[in-house]
Amino acid sequence: MGAHVQISELSHRYASRGPWVLEGIDLEIQPGELVALVGRSGCGKSTLLQLAAGMAQPRQGSVWIDGRRVAKPSSKWNVMFQRPSLYPWLNVSQNAALGMKLAGASALAKARVPELLELVEMTEFSTQNVQRLSGGQQQRVALARSLATDPDLLLLDEPFSSLDILTRRNLQRDVVRIVRERGISLVLVTHDTEEAVNMADRILVMAPNPGRIVRQLDVDLGTERDSGSDRFKEVEEDLLRDLTTLHVPEAPERVPSVLSAQAPRATGLETSLAWRGET
Repeated sequence: MGAHVQISELSHRYASRGPWVLEGIDLEIQPGELVALVGRSGCGKSTLLQLAAGMAQPRQGSVWIDGRRVAKPSSKWNVMFQRPSLYPWLNVSQNAALGMKLAGASALAKARVPELLELVEMTEFSTQNVQRLSGGQQQRVALARSLATDPDLLLLDEPFSSLDILTRRNLQRDVVRIVRERGISLVLVTHDTEEAVNMADRILVMAPNPGRIVRQLDVDLGTERDSGSDRFKEVEEDLLRDLTTLHVPEAPERVPSVLSAQAPRATGLETSLAWRGET
């Protein structure tokens, strides 16, 4: 059964006196629901995903998964990033088993990994070094690793954005099939409107400065979706209209470094994101 996610009155900024990156986020995701976060660059989509995963703590508000307040990452919810982040000195099977080893379930890996590789169509590459794989194949290994701990929630931060269109569509289809078969809840961050309509039950449109949810679009296309159908195109056009008609306030000035130096010590992730300017 998928996770129930409740995000309540969440606001976040990197420095204590800095501009708000996210403000007033209230969101509920039902078990087994597939939700997409869509918005322009800098609207806080990835930051919201990382806070939901427990990789950092919000300045205000809270994240609850299955009735437990999220304070740190867990093997019950896993994140897939733009880069698969595989260990280059390990083969496919070893990388897929890594999540189980970190969760203290090494004994189960021998029986579980072959099943996972079959699920993501990577059985024939089980002993191959991951450096020899294509980008799409590497993301399939990352998907197997994410599924190895039997998570109730998958958080996807544009993991298909660097792939060619055919590989991207195949992975979109396979991820949706797997999470629906297993009842896993899914949150997808994407800039791609077609991807959002293709994968989600519900699309949330975010606006920047500060990041907030401003629109909700229910996708009533069933489970078998054809991107060439008139109805699919209508939904995508509605989404594009929402994105292009948003009023975007000017971004506040960046906080001088002296203020950041006076702020309470941030977590490593907050510091990294602040310097890199990622949201």
